[in-house]
Amino acid sequence: MSTDHPGAEVPDARGRTGLHLTGRDLDRNADVRIRDVEVTSDGWHVLRRTTYDFHGRDGSWTTQQRETYDRGDGATILLYDPDARTLLLSRQFRFPAYVNDHPDGLLIETAGGLLDDDSSDDAIRREAAEELGVAVGDLRHLFDLYMSPGSVTERVHFFAAPYSQADVTGAGGGVEEEGEEIEAVTVGYEDALAMIADGRIVDGKTVILLQWAALNLF
Repeated sequence: MSTDHPGAEVPDARGRTGLHLTGRDLDRNADVRIRDVEVTSDGWHVLRRTTYDFHGRDGSWTTQQRETYDRGDGATILLYDPDARTLLLSRQFRFPAYVNDHPDGLLIETAGGLLDDDSSDDAIRREAAEELGVAVGDLRHLFDLYMSPGSVTERVHFFAAPYSQADVTGAGGGVEEEGEEIEAVTVGYEDALAMIADGRIVDGKTVILLQWAALNLF
């Protein structure tokens, strides 16, 4: 195992060690044998290169490598007003989308964020308050999905909850210290799917929740 990169035996910039151990002891799949785990980047999140032997359907073993980006798990929520027949979404600048052909990088999304050691329920209540100023009441857990399983370890917990204007008790806008600048966007039920069709909504988690809403709410 490689231990000379910061974050392994030497603390990284955030004081973390042992980052090279994640996945090393996996044995749930008898057709996968982990050989080595290397930390290749130890920024705010962690990039690892894992070498493993894979037992194919033809009976042969091959040695493969995969890079995984570990940013922790996340949660997202669709807030809907059943009386006004509207949805409360957010708009914020996303540089990765901007650098990959999005016209201005301003994406319309459902509220969400990383769990940061909280439970998924607590985390999504926190994110709804921080981003949109909404104090979430009754909360419905829908499903958990791996959003980019080819390279990102993140599993996203999906929620939905009703809200009314009386539940908007804070300013929202995101966390200023984290550079967030988030705008609340109200969308009518009838407009939501049209915004997917014409490209105004291109965020994956948001599309999934709007499709759920089309089957269960609209």
